Amino acid sequence: MASIGCAASLSPQFALVSKKSKACISARTRSRPMAPIRAETTGSVMEKAGIKIERNPPESKLTHLGVRSWRKWGCSPSKFPWTYSSKEICYLLEGKVKIYPDGSEEIVEIGAGDLIEFPRGMSCTWDVSVTVDKHYKFY
Repeated sequence: MASIGCAASLSPQFALVSKKSKACISARTRSRPMAPIRAETTGSVMEKAGIKIERNPPESKLTHLGVRSWRKWGCSPSKFPWTYSSKEICYLLEGKVKIYPDGSEEIVEIGAGDLIEFPRGMSCTWDVSVTVDKHYKFY
């Protein structure tokens, strides 16, 4: 898997990259209190360019998935390429991102309160316009 930029601060257990971006915020080094999970109402699930998005999933679903026990990752506004060597599910606590999947003309927009699933093998470009704070899990 090749990547640069903010993606460099992902979990070291996956050994994804070798460089860290100054724009990245490692969840391990931040000392901010945990942000509350914002979802309060049942959301709708949609799929765009192979990315599944559930807007504002119910708290019961987030609890069932164990979202709070997942690793955290954050990134300041930046733009970087990313390739998923594994399927990823993540929940955005904060932020706003436009994702440009390689080989597609579609733009996928995600933001705070979204539960997102990225397929294994997907390559894309992340364009972070508002600082991201997310829980994530690879499987």
